[in-house]
Amino acid sequence: MSSHEQPSEQIMKAINRILDSGSIAVVITVMAGAAAIGAKLIVEEQGGVHGSLGNSELDALATEHTGSFLKSREDTKTFSTREIARDSSSAETLLLFERLQPPPRLVVCGAGHVGAALAKLGSFVGYQTTLIDDRAQFVSSDRFKDHAIELIAAEEWGSAVRTAIGNGKGVSVAVVTRGHNEDEECLHAVVETEPDYVGLIGSKRRTNIVIEHLRESGVSERLLKSIHAPIGLDIGAVTPEEVALAIIAEIVAERRGAKGGSLSAWRRSA
Repeated sequence: MSSHEQPSEQIMKAINRILDSGSIAVVITVMAGAAAIGAKLIVEEQGGVHGSLGNSELDALATEHTGSFLKSREDTKTFSTREIARDSSSAETLLLFERLQPPPRLVVCGAGHVGAALAKLGSFVGYQTTLIDDRAQFVSSDRFKDHAIELIAAEEWGSAVRTAIGNGKGVSVAVVTRGHNEDEECLHAVVETEPDYVGLIGSKRRTNIVIEHLRESGVSERLLKSIHAPIGLDIGAVTPEEVALAIIAEIVAERRGAKGGSLSAWRRSA
């Protein structure tokens, strides 16, 4: 930080850089207590630290807790320092933890009936949505007039998919193409980028065939296990719109760290 740059300017620059790079971080703000109200500390997932909460002990305490906060998948949560570390000697302070990351993105590979319905639903629920197909007429703007969906006519699946996914942070990918070959081309590109969520449509038999081909080509078991196949939650979906709903529900559950079960199950099992 330069001698004339204010702490708030440093914080804003750090936030903008983190968002531009597609990284993830935690913004920690003092809400009440002995420390200066409004003081901020940013802790990047990769370890970078910016700003201060007012003293080194409080900074260290908050920094140490960012890992468990990120694992919780929560967007915001308030903690007291006594809650974080009961043996802390510092005066009790209330801290607000906020997840900082790019807006969630959805990449849909395949613009058939299910892919089109999924792209529209994903856009509706707030995902920055990209729809890819190698048939230009299927990603025509005429089909998606009322939706803010990025449409890509792919000359070659692999490069189009890799470009759309980017670094994979905050990205969910649904592979819903028309056949085995297209599925495999997409998934080879997808697993290389390791997005937050990967799903493959199809029956157990069809998805097993595709995954076995990926295994034979050298894709690791760790990456293969990350693929949700068949894609979606089991809601008995039949129509393309219902299938899209099952898929987006699983994507949201994965993003939020939820199990995707019935909220009222406890009542019926009592």
